[in-house]
Amino acid sequence: MPDVIVRAEAASAGRDRRRSELREFLMSRRARVSPAEVGLPEGGARRRTPGLRREEVAVLAGVGASWYQWLEQGRDISVSPQVLDSVARVLRLSNAERRHLYVLAGLNPPAAEVEPAKRDMCEGLRRLIDTWMPYPAHIMDRYYNCVMYNDAAGAVLGMRPGTTWNCILDFFTDPLYRARARSWEQNARTVVAQFRATCAANPEDEGFQEVLAELKKASAEFAALWEERDIEDAGQIRKELDHPLVGLLCLESTALKVPARPDLTIVLHTPLDEANSAGKLEWLASPEGRRGAMYPVAG
Repeated sequence: MPDVIVRAEAASAGRDRRRSELREFLMSRRARVSPAEVGLPEGGARRRTPGLRREEVAVLAGVGASWYQWLEQGRDISVSPQVLDSVARVLRLSNAERRHLYVLAGLNPPAAEVEPAKRDMCEGLRRLIDTWMPYPAHIMDRYYNCVMYNDAAGAVLGMRPGTTWNCILDFFTDPLYRARARSWEQNARTVVAQFRATCAANPEDEGFQEVLAELKKASAEFAALWEERDIEDAGQIRKELDHPLVGLLCLESTALKVPARPDLTIVLHTPLDEANSAGKLEWLASPEGRRGAMYPVAG
């Protein structure tokens, strides 16, 4: 069988599964919403099933009853983001459920948002980066501002009170970082390319424009690299640092996202199998190493 036929059959099977899941998903969400929650009478014994009827969802969402029935049946119909948002509002979908609805309907999902119930995750994330000791770890918000860091990030990367707390601005302007980072020139292009990719993904967010303006004003080197228009997705970066107490450290930083907190990025630093980096980090975190670390080092 030709590959084109195989791919077509696989795509058709995928659409069938998506439509089946759409039908089951909408029916399950509709069953969760009581008439009273949307201001409708309960209906007493005349209601044989829990939740809203299809016709009620259609009326509340401002769509035709037949159209909503076809949507719930998984038929091949045209849908728009505005209509899906109306249905999501009536069914009281969470942001994750709303995005799931878009995917099942064959549309690009909206940007992820932080659910109110997930805003208290910071204590758990603090435990995560503290458990990463003796290796450096920190957490940034969407604008690269440092939200929290562990002790190793303070001792090795120089994160400390008095700096800007914006990681990319410190990368270009912190003199301690520039003095200690052997890999600065190699990494600068990558840092800027990743920042451009983030800005491009959020074109209407004025917060990024404010950070960008500050970076261009503070660093001619950043401004020059920005004009090259390189693009890279966030991933891993090799870092080489000269620490005043232990000498060369070879680290690999990895940027991680938590789907429930799309506004945060966790950056974990892992020692590479070079220069006894792991042993040096362990020593720096020991009581002896802490006593010797009189001056922080940026990175």
